[in-house]
Amino acid sequence: MMQPGLVSVTFKHRPCEDVIHYAHKAQLKSIEWHGQNHVPHGDLETARRIGQSTRAAGLAVAAYGSYYVLGRSEDMGLSFDMVLQTAEALGTPLIRVWAGDQSPENTSDDLRTVILEEAGRVADMAAEKRIKVVFEFHRDTLTQTAASCAALLNDLDHPNVCTYWQPAPEFDVKRNLTELRTVLPWLVGLHVFHWGPTHMDRHPLAQGESDWARYLAMARSCPGLLNVLLEFVKGGTVEQFNEDAVTLHRLLA
Repeated sequence: MMQPGLVSVTFKHRPCEDVIHYAHKAQLKSIEWHGQNHVPHGDLETARRIGQSTRAAGLAVAAYGSYYVLGRSEDMGLSFDMVLQTAEALGTPLIRVWAGDQSPENTSDDLRTVILEEAGRVADMAAEKRIKVVFEFHRDTLTQTAASCAALLNDLDHPNVCTYWQPAPEFDVKRNLTELRTVLPWLVGLHVFHWGPTHMDRHPLAQGESDWARYLAMARSCPGLLNVLLEFVKGGTVEQFNEDAVTLHRLLA
């Protein structure tokens, strides 16, 4: 089943109450909460309040976008234990993390081993709270491509780790479909937007509707719940978000 939602970083400078209102009015079903602007790490009172407010509006908490970077964050003073406590207070089934902060070709074997070992450790910790760890599918990480993402997940071989996916602006639809197919065994969600030819060039989702119809058709083969979350709205406006939400509903109909 596909669950339409919103990544709250789309409106990172707006209050949480506004984000909840936007998602509810657009008839979305969930919100992935931003771990810096909206639900700060370690602020358990805010996490509980936002989680309760989200559910009171009839929305699910899709994930906690922690921006925790494996192989780096602990050294920078952010413990995964703090992230996990915040996620538990929020009441989320998923914590989104980054698999390092360098591309696969720029990541040494030693650093890759550190990231793998830490991924296993945080996955074990999260499993005790019945929360899964999900990788951000992103450039300049070990999940920059589907091949590198699959290699990491295969080497990790942990039942409590999964991944998101998003299209790369430099690839055509055929290449992006190949990328998506590769990560399907671990897929739990997609970040939905239309951009190109670079990640700075953002367009209305309707302009990429035919592309996304193909991506979603492929993703439907995944069992269980699949979060389909709007992100990167052109201009960051509520008006464009509402238009994109209409397009997303049409795609999922």
